[in-house]
Amino acid sequence: MEQRERKAFAIAFIALALYLSPLYMLGEHAHIRVHDNLDSNIAWYRVLVRSGQLFGPLDAVIPQVINGLPRNAFGTEFSGIVWLHALFPSMVAYAISQTITRVFAFLGMYWLLRRHFLPSPESWLIRVGAALAFALTPFWPSGMLSTLGMPLALWAFLSIRNGEATWKEWLAIILLPFYASFVLGFFFFLAAMAAVWLFDGVVRKQWNKRFFAAIALMTGIFLAIEYRLVYSLVFSGEPTSRNEFLSSRLSFVHCLRLTLKNYVLGHTHVMTVHGPIILPVLWAAFFLVLRRRQRGPLERRFLLLFWLNIALSTWYAFWFYKGWQPLKERISLLNTFNFARFHFLRPMVIYVDFALALQILAKERTAWRRLVPITLALQLLLLGGFNEEIRYRLAGTPSFEQFYSEHLFTKIKQYIGKPVSSYRVASVGLHPAIAQYNGFYTLDTYNNFYPLSYKRKFRRIIAKELDKSPVLKDYFDHWGNRVYLFSAELGKHYMFTKRSHKVIRHFEIDTKAFKQLGGKYIFSSVPIENARDIHLRFLRAFTDRQSVWKIYVYKVE
Repeated sequence: MEQRERKAFAIAFIALALYLSPLYMLGEHAHIRVHDNLDSNIAWYRVLVRSGQLFGPLDAVIPQVINGLPRNAFGTEFSGIVWLHALFPSMVAYAISQTITRVFAFLGMYWLLRRHFLPSPESWLIRVGAALAFALTPFWPSGMLSTLGMPLALWAFLSIRNGEATWKEWLAIILLPFYASFVLGFFFFLAAMAAVWLFDGVVRKQWNKRFFAAIALMTGIFLAIEYRLVYSLVFSGEPTSRNEFLSSRLSFVHCLRLTLKNYVLGHTHVMTVHGPIILPVLWAAFFLVLRRRQRGPLERRFLLLFWLNIALSTWYAFWFYKGWQPLKERISLLNTFNFARFHFLRPMVIYVDFALALQILAKERTAWRRLVPITLALQLLLLGGFNEEIRYRLAGTPSFEQFYSEHLFTKIKQYIGKPVSSYRVASVGLHPAIAQYNGFYTLDTYNNFYPLSYKRKFRRIIAKELDKSPVLKDYFDHWGNRVYLFSAELGKHYMFTKRSHKVIRHFEIDTKAFKQLGGKYIFSSVPIENARDIHLRFLRAFTDRQSVWKIYVYKVE
């Protein structure tokens, strides 16, 4: 590594440290993602660790959630992020996880570009800049290295395929499954590697045994680690909420629009922030390549990834095409497993293609070459603005401490004055994960799957509210991962803070059905005007300076 590249490498690590610093400096005062994070995963880790069922058997249940949520719904005990939350307070675990993920995302992309795509010494700035940009993407936190670890895995697999591997590549293949998810990334990556192996065998007549062994090794480790999920999806006889998923219902035209949307904007779980800067660079490079009469490996690889990016967005959108539904009804796995997630390959594809596009520009005349450092700087600045502390503070979402409001819920617990295991609660206008995080036993939840029988029991409680809102009815009946006390007046909103003036005037839940499931108290972030009419007795409102909530506590009569 040349001196200027070493300096750039050091600057990249300083940038990563600055990017991560709010998590360490602010601790629980930091602002982080709410959707599929604070409202779910972080509370899940805490509930699981406190349940005593971390290593529970396959048929174990977690009594704190829905009167007995299957232990398997919380995933494997061999996941690194679970152990971070078992060993450290939630925000410390979160900060460490972010650090691990971003550091290895940077190293993986850098090593991949340096060895397999841009090995020339003159490409040092593109290698370091593109790797840093990739590492700063606002990935889904609980995904860990599921997508951001793909460049590291590809570096290892391509090295093995080319016969250049050392123990380091094999170690990466062995260890990555412990800090990544099979169904949220690596199933699709390994399927792609299998396709490459088949291409080598069928087209090139090169049946690479070591390459196949590497694919089989990583797949086997993932399946062993994710044994709970495998059992739940394949061997469990009890129907789950996923059996009622209805995903394929879009028209052809709607799928075309979704293709374009995904291609330009990406997806919330694999955000790449590529639209404003990277996408124009890709298209500029595309037209420059079309003008060239001779195309070398650089251009051919760029075009392959360019078209693959489009194909992945198309696949994602058309997985929801209504023409698939008859087949999905016959083969339940097509409903219970989301094969649309091949688009989770896109972050790696986009940023490798971005690096190749910049190299194509660098080979052009001076005016094009000058765009390379400018483009990298602009993309890094754009990604810096997506730092969680900046993004969510500006959006006005609560900090970690404000969201879970432990001090406030301790007051509520003391006011009720009974063991939390002796009664059940549910929430209105705020996520049930808050009550779960604070130790309450909840009838409502947000989970990826749970018994279908419970979904139907809970539906009786909210049936009249669902009938008022076709949107909520469709949302619960055809998806249903959010088992919430829905209110048609509130809609799909669960963040009504104490500054809100919202009031529920006509809440029509079946309190008798609620009581039959063990429900005793309702925590609402807004007043329920007709509480008496549905046999709810208002007890007291709780708030304090530290919390963003004002919790109205109701008791079922």
